Amino acid sequence: MGRWSCDFRYLLILVAIAFIYTQVKLFATQSEYVDRVTAAVEAEDHCRNQMRLLIDQIGRNQENIVVLEEKVKRQEQECEQLRAVVQDLEKKGVRSLIRDAQVPVAAVVIMACNRADYLERTIESILKYHSSVAANFPIFVSQDGSNADVRTKAMGYDQLTYMQHLDYEPVITERPGELIAYYKIARHYKWALDQLFYKHNFNRVIILEDDMEIAPDFFDYFEAGANLLDKDKSIMAISSWNDNGQKQFVNDPYALYRSDFFPGLGWMLSKPTWDELSPKWPKITYWDDWLRLKENHKGRQFIRPEVCRTYNFGEHGSSLGQFFEQYLKPIKLNDVKVDWKSTDLSYLMEDKFVKHFADLLKNAKPLYGNDLVFKTNNVKGDVRIHYTDQSHFENIASQFGIFEEWKDGIPRTAYKGVVVFRHQTSKRVFLVGPNSLQQLGIQNS
Repeated sequence: MGRWSCDFRYLLILVAIAFIYTQVKLFATQSEYVDRVTAAVEAEDHCRNQMRLLIDQIGRNQENIVVLEEKVKRQEQECEQLRAVVQDLEKKGVRSLIRDAQVPVAAVVIMACNRADYLERTIESILKYHSSVAANFPIFVSQDGSNADVRTKAMGYDQLTYMQHLDYEPVITERPGELIAYYKIARHYKWALDQLFYKHNFNRVIILEDDMEIAPDFFDYFEAGANLLDKDKSIMAISSWNDNGQKQFVNDPYALYRSDFFPGLGWMLSKPTWDELSPKWPKITYWDDWLRLKENHKGRQFIRPEVCRTYNFGEHGSSLGQFFEQYLKPIKLNDVKVDWKSTDLSYLMEDKFVKHFADLLKNAKPLYGNDLVFKTNNVKGDVRIHYTDQSHFENIASQFGIFEEWKDGIPRTAYKGVVVFRHQTSKRVFLVGPNSLQQLGIQNS
């Protein structure tokens, strides 16, 4: 019995030892498991962080890919447009427009952007009188931007050559609220004129806008003007426009004048003049007002007609219809086919025009005081009315209804401070500045 009891205790000890060993082993296994779980959690956190970083990197790369895709798309569009231009040039060729190596009088460029219907009306007006002078006046359309309708319309005419200006440079305006369009127009003008003078080597260029119709004698007028431009270096440009060319203020389709005020709206300049202007051409707004600054025209003058050789029908455009109803819509477009080739224009040369104009002015009856329109109505011949300063001029101009505006001290259309227009169909009215008579060599009378 005692031996059995001893064996039982020995067995219990063995069982206890086995139990303790098992518990120790189990504890060790659990600790190892905990360590592994902890390591797994840490690994999972690390993996999750790496995944976030990878997702962020992918997001940034996707943004870069989108930007690159846009650049590629834009470059493909530019290449497509350039291919179309090359094909158009290959098909027509500038050489085919200049037959038998004849030197043209001037290239005619129509400045266009996004008004396909206006452009068509302008082209049709030009082609109406162009066929007989095609070799002397090759036609170009220069488009600013990528409007498909304008490009298609321009390239649909075999009689002209298409150019395209693509400008992606951001525009920073000088003053808040300024229209970006005017800045882009200035850039487009420089690019187009550089192309025509330096790439195509024309001696002269006539600039039209995509909202103009031309007169029957438009091309003959500019051919005659080209001779003046070559002979008289005091002439900066030939213009087809008269700012006071409304129907009630004009009469004589043969009358031409010199002016100190740049008219624009259908004008021709020569390569030597562009050589001077191109390097300093403004990137700012209102290139035409820049040309009207004395520091840029440097005392040179412009030839303008009494009756306009262009008509601006562009009620809708960058200028938002400014002045259209009052000043542009009533313009008289010349409808007389003047034979300019047989007309002696030597009186427009600088040394002769001063005397010619002074003689016209001396024969005009001076008027003074108030009720000037009434007094003018009661005089049979030409009249002259003296003004003392800009505000006085503006007051008189408003009574007659002509342009009141000045630029850099010069009234629109003025020659040596004198603005001339018709009244009651035939009589001339001269608005004479305080120093005009002296500049024209007329003694005060």
